[in-house]
Amino acid sequence: MKLTLCLSEAGRNQTALVGGKAASLGELLRMDGVVVPPGFCVTTTAFSNALSGIAGAEALLERLEALPGDDADQAESAHAVRRAIESASLPDSLVADINARLDAAPSATGWAVRSSATAEDSPTTSFAGVHESYLGLSGLNAVLAAVRRCWSSAFDDRALAYRRRQGLSLRGPSMAVVIQHMVPADASGVLFTADPVSGDRTLVTIEACRGTGEALVSGRIVPQRVRLRDERVVETSAGPLTIELARELAIMGRRIEAHFGSPQDIEWCVADGAIAIVQSRPITTLFPIPPREDDRRHVYLSVGHQQMMTDAMKPLGLSVWQKLAARPMHEAGGQLFVDVTEQLATRESRAALLAMLNRDRLIHSAVEQLVSRDYIALSDQPLPVAAAAEPVARDPAPANIAAYPDPAIVPELISESELALENAKRRVAGLTGRDLLEAIGDDLSALKQQLSDPRGRTALMAGIDATWWLQDHLQEWLAEASLVDVLSQSVEHNITSRMGLDLLDVADAVRPHDAAVAFLRQLGPEDPIEGLASVAGGSAALDAIDGFLARYGMRCPGEIDITRTRWREQPAKLTPMLLANVDRFAPGEATRRFDAGLARARAAERDVLQRLATLDDGSAKVAAARAAIDRMRAFIGYREYPKYAWVCRLDVYRRALLEEAERLVERGVINRTDDIFYLRFDELGNMIAAQVADMGLIAERRAEFAAHEHLAPPRVLTSDGEALFGSFGQDVEGPGVIPGLAVSSGVAEGRARVILDPAAAELAPGDILVTAYTDPSWTPLFLTIAGLVTEAGGQMSHGAVVAREYGLPAIVAVQDATRRIQDGQLIRIDGSSGSIRILDGHGRSNPAER
Repeated sequence: MKLTLCLSEAGRNQTALVGGKAASLGELLRMDGVVVPPGFCVTTTAFSNALSGIAGAEALLERLEALPGDDADQAESAHAVRRAIESASLPDSLVADINARLDAAPSATGWAVRSSATAEDSPTTSFAGVHESYLGLSGLNAVLAAVRRCWSSAFDDRALAYRRRQGLSLRGPSMAVVIQHMVPADASGVLFTADPVSGDRTLVTIEACRGTGEALVSGRIVPQRVRLRDERVVETSAGPLTIELARELAIMGRRIEAHFGSPQDIEWCVADGAIAIVQSRPITTLFPIPPREDDRRHVYLSVGHQQMMTDAMKPLGLSVWQKLAARPMHEAGGQLFVDVTEQLATRESRAALLAMLNRDRLIHSAVEQLVSRDYIALSDQPLPVAAAAEPVARDPAPANIAAYPDPAIVPELISESELALENAKRRVAGLTGRDLLEAIGDDLSALKQQLSDPRGRTALMAGIDATWWLQDHLQEWLAEASLVDVLSQSVEHNITSRMGLDLLDVADAVRPHDAAVAFLRQLGPEDPIEGLASVAGGSAALDAIDGFLARYGMRCPGEIDITRTRWREQPAKLTPMLLANVDRFAPGEATRRFDAGLARARAAERDVLQRLATLDDGSAKVAAARAAIDRMRAFIGYREYPKYAWVCRLDVYRRALLEEAERLVERGVINRTDDIFYLRFDELGNMIAAQVADMGLIAERRAEFAAHEHLAPPRVLTSDGEALFGSFGQDVEGPGVIPGLAVSSGVAEGRARVILDPAAAELAPGDILVTAYTDPSWTPLFLTIAGLVTEAGGQMSHGAVVAREYGLPAIVAVQDATRRIQDGQLIRIDGSSGSIRILDGHGRSNPAER
């Protein structure tokens, strides 16, 4: 293999040899009218040869890969590799090659020496600013030293942290090095063919400075900024670029984008009026756009934010969810979105949509922002029936509260769902291969029909509508909408809050057995739990845990994704929550909690009705409020059941599919059981029928999912790529205050615990849980905490419903809560106003947060 290669010989098909940067430059050299400074590449073969010539390097790399993350020994191993590379003598053959190429095309202005790692400038990992570059070098020795330093930069702290964050091998990528003529630039800068902040693909953003670009990259200057849309300047400031030159750059940027097939981050320079391109790489931070079927503008709403599940999903999970959806769902970035373009297209349907979204203020504000800009033009055509029939949300407060169905429908629906679950188990039992996939497909259709049953929809909305009616009217009549939070405590049929109480009962069964408790304390989250039966009292403890898993073992974080590991598969993930109950509560806590909540609700009802009776038209107000309270308490618990039924069915499918995956591994069709998660449901059926897997596609999907995990899904997304997150405006003001959506009243002050995985939670009584989202798997933690803060959610999300039932102050939809609030900080949350205040140790506002 060659040790050096001319850039004109490089290209996309040679990334393994020349790295991402050199491959991109080789592609640019093939484009008519694009000027790239001449140069060559020191290949990855030279890098591998250099490493193999360093005594002990391979052992250090193996140690680096084996050590745990953030370990001091890991950093020291990397430093040792770096020092060895920087002090090593380069092979004579490589020195001769480099010297010959420098002599063959001498540069009067010096050389630029830059890293070109194999994972660099790729569609999923840019490594921007991670590895080293050296500019304006003269002479062979300076270039050789820079080559060694570029190699060694693969093992510095920045590179390790980046690879760790991206889930890449810590051994490092294979490293090539680009050596190019320096350009005596009059001006230089960067060009983004999509707005890097908003994601808008229609905007070209250019930043420019005089001379070479070091000052711009270092942040020492304020660059000239020009933004263009369709070659029309929409924003500009003073600087070296003329409007004509900015347009020429924008046109060239669009050509380069088209060549590579994705938005690009382009480094450029200008000398004597001529543009030269010195780098082009994909913009890896943009949220993807759903595939377009036409040239119209579209607006998409995030399904994940409505479902309180904002993690990226794998292809199998996405496709199963789509089979159950009542309306088409579009994929982007491992997330699902619904298209509301048609609902924004007429004045009447637009007003209805905004009214429906009133209860989710962030999505509402994001859509309103687009409306204010006339992003979707109004049409005189009526809304298509299909679009009108499936609203995203529902307008609250029906005129006739008494028109709700008989509460007896709730136990009837639950019984029907349990029967359907048993039928699903029988339907797939004993089946394999294509027969299994067909049976699951049939049952998915049956589940979809069950979920769209108008009786279930009516029962579901009865409790929600009654809750909203009470909030609106108690605010109007008594100026206390938060009273509803107490009125909704300890209701019947809430499977999620019941689960938390049932885990308290499991703790009662485990607590008396010291040996069993000690056994559970030493378990890791993935350790088997069966050994519990071998210790004193362990059989009784295991029976209690198994009983809990029989009812709730299908749950887990992100449970609506069929690819997520269930509690039943790793019961030890429950032990931190179970042991917290053992340590913090006395026997009988479940009954005490439910009874206390019920007493508070009944007392609040008496108080509300007594106060309403003293008002004008008091009798009518009392009658309406009593009816609404009765309906809310009869139906609001059912809010949690349809999802529970859905997840139970997913668990049936998951068990059967994993057994099939094990058979596929045994036959050598796939390498790992979780390979099936990276195929869509129909693709999986085809693969099982053919008994042949496209392992290249599976590997590509794995890489895509790893990239999607690092993206922040927007609440609203446009077909132009603009990602909108919404804002609360000026509703919550003040220094040190972080705004959110109030969903459960009360004030709590305590230590913030920023937790992303409930299995790793270490909570003390009085702590305030801060996390990205909560689903039912988090409910047992609610028994310990004093309050809840989440980044996703709305008034009727699962976390909000359970927080109200448990009497916890809660604030949701807090943008970047897990980054803006530090673990261990003292905070105060107000679940009535939606404000979070950062405090110091004495309960005063922390000046550092102002």
